Formats: sequence, C-alpha cells, structure tokens
Amino acid sequence: MPAIYARTGLTVLVLLVVAGCGGRGTSGAWNLPASDVGGSRAATGSTITAANVAKLAVRWRFRFRSRPSFSGIFASTPVADSDTVYVQDLRSNVFALDRVTGTLRWAHHFDARNDGPNGLAVDDGRVYGATDESAFALAAANGRELWRRHLTSATEQFVDVAPVPWHGALFTGTVGYPPDGRGAIYGLDAATGRVRWRFATIARPWRHPQLAGGGGIWNPVSVDDEGRLYAGTANPSPWGGSRAYPNGGAFPGPVPYSDSLVVLDPGSGRLLWHDQVTPHDVRDYDFEATPIVAGAQVIGAGKSGRVIAWNRTSRRRVWSTAVGKHLHDTGPLPRRLASICPGILGGVESPMAYAHGRVFVPVVNLCSRGSATTRQHVIELDPLHGTGEILALSAATGRVLWRRRLAEPDFGCATVANDVVFTSTYDGAVFALAAATGKVLWRARAPARINACTAVAGDTLLVGAGVGRRAQLVAFSLPRAR
Repeated sequence: MPAIYARTGLTVLVLLVVAGCGGRGTSGAWNLPASDVGGSRAATGSTITAANVAKLAVRWRFRFRSRPSFSGIFASTPVADSDTVYVQDLRSNVFALDRVTGTLRWAHHFDARNDGPNGLAVDDGRVYGATDESAFALAAANGRELWRRHLTSATEQFVDVAPVPWHGALFTGTVGYPPDGRGAIYGLDAATGRVRWRFATIARPWRHPQLAGGGGIWNPVSVDDEGRLYAGTANPSPWGGSRAYPNGGAFPGPVPYSDSLVVLDPGSGRLLWHDQVTPHDVRDYDFEATPIVAGAQVIGAGKSGRVIAWNRTSRRRVWSTAVGKHLHDTGPLPRRLASICPGILGGVESPMAYAHGRVFVPVVNLCSRGSATTRQHVIELDPLHGTGEILALSAATGRVLWRRRLAEPDFGCATVANDVVFTSTYDGAVFALAAATGKVLWRARAPARINACTAVAGDTLLVGAGVGRRAQLVAFSLPRAR
C-alpha cells in the first residue's frame, strides 16, 4: 500500500484529452481528480503555455488549520468548476473557495481522520467525496449534505480514494488491513448513494486471516469511451516476513486480484479481465496509480517502479518500462538484511499524466531495508533522504524521451497544461517543465512540504502544500488583463 498515505518535442504541444463519457466539465475547469474520466491529468481550456508560464505568481493562499493526520493535512488534488475551487483536508472537511480571490464560500466539516490521499469530484451541481468510512455528496452551491453511504466493515477498514462520477454512477473503493482486510471497488448511484455493485479485489479468503490483509484501491479509477472501467489495485500485507512465516508466508500464493490492473463492466461490476503485475508481493508493490486511457492502450504504474501498457482490445501487454532505481526488487527476499529498491516509499507513488502521445511519470528513489524474515515500517523512513525523477515516455513504445532528475522525492504527481508539465517534490519545490524536452521553465517554493497533486484551472495552477505547520493551498496565476 502507498505508505506515504497509509497508517501502517514540440513548440506547441497539442493537448490530447481522452474523450470522456461522463464527468462533464466547463472549459478551464478541473472537475475530476484526474481532470477527465480517462485519467489523463491534462487540463482543458488552460491559457498556461511554455511561452507565459514564467509569469505565474501567487494570487491567493488558503490556510489549512485542522489537526494533521499521518500524511499531513492535505494530500489530494484540488478540483474546480467555472467559478469555485473545492478542496478536502485529511480530516475529511470540504472547503469551497472563490476561484479568483480564494475567499471561503462555504465549509462542510466532518472531522473524520483520513490518512489519504482522499479527494473530491464535482459534477452536475454536486461535490462528491468520502470520509474515512463513508462516501457522500454535497450541494456545490452551499455545501448542504445530500446523502452519505457507509461502506466500511470488519474486512473493509478504510475509504481513502477520490470518487469518479460517470453516467449517473459514482465509483469509489475501500482498502483492507490485517487482520482479514479485503478492499473492494464500489459502483454507487450518484443521485442517492445506493450501492449498485461491489467488486472484491481479494478473490479468495486469506489462508491466515488473523495475519493477512490488503487489496482495494488508493487512486481514482478511469473509464474508456467503450464503457470499461480500469483500476489499479493495492498489495497484500504484511510485506516482508517473519521467522514463522518468511517471505510473505502469511499470504501464500499469488493473491488475485492484488497488485493488478483490473477491468470491470461499470454497469454491473463484473470482471472483464485482469493482469497481475506482482504475484505474491513481498515488497509492498501496489499497482496503485490511476490507469490512463491513451488511444488503443491503457497505461498503469505502481510502486514496483514499472510502467506498463496494454492493448485494450487484445488485453496483451504492449510494453513495460522500468523507471527509477532497482535493487533486489524481484523474486524472494534475501535471507540477510539488504537494501530493497524501490522501497516501501519508492517507485511510482503518485499518478502520471498523458498528452500528445507522451506519458509523464513521477518517480521516488528511496530504498528500504528488508529480508525474508523482517520488515521495515514506514515510520522508520525519512522521505527527505530520497531523490526523485520525472520522465516522459513514448506512449507507443515505452521508450524514455527525456528524464529530469530531482533533488527530492516526487510525491507530487504529474499534471499537463498545453506544452507544460507540472510536478513538485516533497520539500515544497514546484516545477514547470517543457513537455517536449524536460527543460525547467519555472519554479517556485511552497510554504510546506508536498505530497499532493497539482491541478490547473484556466490561468491558475493550484498547489496543495499539506505537510507542515504552514500547510496551505496556493493559487499561482498568470497576470490578469487590465
């Protein structure tokens, strides 16, 4: 499971946005957690380009004042309609802000701790989100609660994913922890919250239910124009092993459908096909990034540091590209304590972006220590000891087109606006890169550390810096015309 969130070439780049089948948006808006239902994280209607991005300057700030959770106080993607920005903190509270001034319009307080990433979607006059245990809908105009649906149970212990609306449905999910946790994907009725279907991401009962748990989803699903839902699923746990149960002996076997791309019928939740990326995962290698629908392909990635493309019709892998640092990352764990790279906070920890035949991949290079009979816990790792990268891959072949090395881990996702790619690093640095070459066009410093995704709404870049005492949402905008 993504431990950062868990308790335990072209002068003008023509933007290719996957044709969505729902989640309609206003030009210049960012309505869904990944911008569109295809998971592209590419802005529509933005006026930010490589020619003017250096003019971005702070327009307004919104301070987060709730108590922090394990992952800070903000870890998701801001969303925006034509005039309002909506954000959710890690106490599940929702805030609606004037898009031009940052003035608070309304707030809906749940005060329910959520270790993230969580997040929102706005569609058809409703703001959708989740607390730690329930999905909900609020009126976008005033924050009034329209419905709330409890989803957790003894085997589904947490809701932490931003929902995706599509054709009157709402897709979300739960995650599972030991003991006996088995996360699931849900299709809800968007108008009422009624459960239409549930897909269990752990296919069979655990052999040792008091020791094992896992599965579910951490990041939003995507949907293609032929009505197929794609999700990347979480790992089984506990990773590592013990003297009694070495090398993942608490969950022997491949544990379908963990660490997989799963493809469902969004109307019924029926499994259409799946491909498991890491069978019998003993290294915490969730395949958790939102799958991207890119032409005839779907592209996914995760903490194993591998980006994989499948043909959506033949269901076969087209290419697989390793990114970041790799060491002792396949097969059984070493008998003696060794460095494992990617580690439990490494690989592709946050969502990728896609535009004009290129996939932009944020990477964390942070190794951890492990063996067949031990495990390292996330609290024993300092993310500031790692480094990062962001790469552009050819969506057709997986070939690396360019790579930009970063001094700190990139938990900040990738976001595209025209011919500019945005990302950020954990120390609070924000970067704008040329999508064609990776050249740094602009940079800024946020007031706190960042493990959240940026969003672009029109002329504004929204950056959530949510780890630290000065946690806030910062709106960087182009100069306004007189």
